[in-house]
Order: sequence, then C-alpha cells, then structure tokens
Amino acid sequence: MKWTSRSCCRPGALALLLSFVLATQATAAWLPTVTEIPAGAFIAGSDSEEREAAYRLDEAAYGSPVTREQHWYDAERPRGQAQTAAYAITVTPITNRQYAAFIVATGHRPPAVGRATWASYGLIHPYERTRRFAWIGRRPPAGREEHPVVLVSQADAKAYAAWLSRRTGRVWRLPSEYEWEKAARGVDGRYFPWGWEFDPARLNSHDAGPFDTTPVGRYSAGASPYRVLDGAGQVYEWTATAAGPGRAIVKGGSWDDQGCGVCRPAAQHGRPVGIKHILIGFRLVRED
Repeated sequence: MKWTSRSCCRPGALALLLSFVLATQATAAWLPTVTEIPAGAFIAGSDSEEREAAYRLDEAAYGSPVTREQHWYDAERPRGQAQTAAYAITVTPITNRQYAAFIVATGHRPPAVGRATWASYGLIHPYERTRRFAWIGRRPPAGREEHPVVLVSQADAKAYAAWLSRRTGRVWRLPSEYEWEKAARGVDGRYFPWGWEFDPARLNSHDAGPFDTTPVGRYSAGASPYRVLDGAGQVYEWTATAAGPGRAIVKGGSWDDQGCGVCRPAAQHGRPVGIKHILIGFRLVRED
C-alpha cells in the first residue's frame, strides 16, 4: 500500500497503519539480524607464533602458565587457507528475547539445569551461580531479555533453528566451525575480530567485564570486518562441527575468561553436545 496524507485520513487507515507498525516491531523483536558473508577464501587456524602470543596473554592475566601446561591451543587447526560458500550469519548471539518467542510458540523446555546435573559436569562454577540465568517458566530472567541465551544444549539450538526455519520459510542452522571463524575474523588471519592486538575494552571478558553476560552488541568496537559482534568473549557458541563422539566444537571465549587467548577466533575446544552451560550460547547461519 502506498501511504499518502489523504489515505491516512480515511476511516480505518490510522488503525491499519498502527497495526502495520506494531507487526513490524514484533518482527524485529523475534527475528535475528544478519550480516552477509561472501563466498571465497580466508585464513583459518593458527601458527606457532599466534599460539605463543595467546599463551603469553594468558600468563600475564593469570600469573601462571596453566593454559600452556594444559596445552589449550596446541591442537588448533594449522594456519592456512580455507573456503566457504556465501551465507548470512546473525550479527550477535541469539538473545533471551528471541529464544522466548520459540519457547512460547512451541512449548519447548526453557533453559534450565538442575543441581544434580550441574554437579555431574564437574565445573568450577558453583550451582548457585547458575540461578541468575535461570528462567521463570517461559520467561527469561528479568532485565536479561537482550542478554545471550545460555543453558541450552546443542539440540536446543538446533530446535530453535528448525522453528525459525518454519516460521520464516528460510533455512537457518548452526554454523560450521569455518563459517563461524570467517565471520568473526575476516579474511586476513588477524588474531582477534578487530585486529592483531588484544584490547580488553573491545569484548566482554573477565579482563575488564562484569563477570557476567551483558546485552548483546554492547561492545561495538569489537566488531569483525563483517560487522559481527560478540565474536570474542561474552559466551562460547555452539557450532555444527563435531569434536569427537558426542562432542561439538564451541568458539569465541566467554565472560569468565582472562587473557584472552581462548577468545581468538582460531581457538577451539569441544564440549559434550548435551551440556547446558552458563558460558555457552549460539548464533545461527541463514542460507541464502
């Protein structure tokens, strides 16, 4: 419909316009924003120089060589050229508000973890720390609507992607490790989304952050060349790439990491696909 000053004065036209605006606002609330990633080559993985720089960052932050002694980065993919097709990826991790639309529409279980299950993970975070991320029924924690959703397994992320695909008529899915890394890093092999040097002001990590999630997109200075936000720190993110039987690669680092060698896009490690962790969320690829 073409809107003119005359058409807006007709009976019912204002009501129709208002309903159009409200529908647009509702769409904006549940539909993730994406950025386009072109087909082509990029530099993936790391070399010994990058891994050494990462260990030195960690040693300065922790005052100990613990990550070096545990060989955190030794098994990263060797630095080299990789290829992807064209795709679009969400600018930020999926938020509690976006995930809530899926919960309400489908009745899928809300993000949660019980005390016994949490204890079985053997993590350093006490169970009590999970409570600030816990949902109340189908509602996310108050004041955290724009924070990244956490306490979701890889299957939960895939279920959300399937629902979003049905609702939009487009294919949404978890990114592969290479798709995630290219979006977060660009093509030139930089160590961090913004460049070659670590800057704690550009991400939500324990170096300068609140030791908690924050609203997505707050660290705009940490954008990648493709305008991807929160690609370092904030939360680790599920990928579709396997890391062994029953495990998947997660990328990106989190709000409780320091250093932050693990926040580099080349960094990788595996987690059990069923874990519901306060440090793990996800973003999605849309196939174009």
